[in-house]
Amino acid sequence: MPVDVEEGSEPMRMLHTMLRVGDLERSIAFYTELLGMQLLRRKDYPGGRFTLAFVGYGSERENTVLELTHNWDTDAYDLGDGYGHIALGVEDIRGTCAGIADKGGRVVREPGPMKHGSTVIAFVEDPDGYKVELIELSSRADT
Repeated sequence: MPVDVEEGSEPMRMLHTMLRVGDLERSIAFYTELLGMQLLRRKDYPGGRFTLAFVGYGSERENTVLELTHNWDTDAYDLGDGYGHIALGVEDIRGTCAGIADKGGRVVREPGPMKHGSTVIAFVEDPDGYKVELIELSSRADT
């Protein structure tokens, strides 16, 4: 059931999405160096044997970010088939994909129109195998 919201008020907002990663440094490098995010904060929890790192395109106060969780005793995860992808809007999808590939990133679907539509999309994969969809903003159909 939808929440009744007065205009201008926000009863809730999305804060972050958490991804478990096997190599935190490698993942931070992917999201910051290849996708242009900033490392916003990082904290070790020795008692729980894990580290949290938050990355994003702006402060957590105004933006939804990614929480990268590294459990110190786990090197890899079975991603299963329930996870789909994260989506990022980009101005120049071909240039973005070329830049990612030039820096050693993996483009797993080259830019092109989505099935049954005209929106131009591509997919890249992070070091743990999580898919990131790139959507060219100028081609995006209003939904």
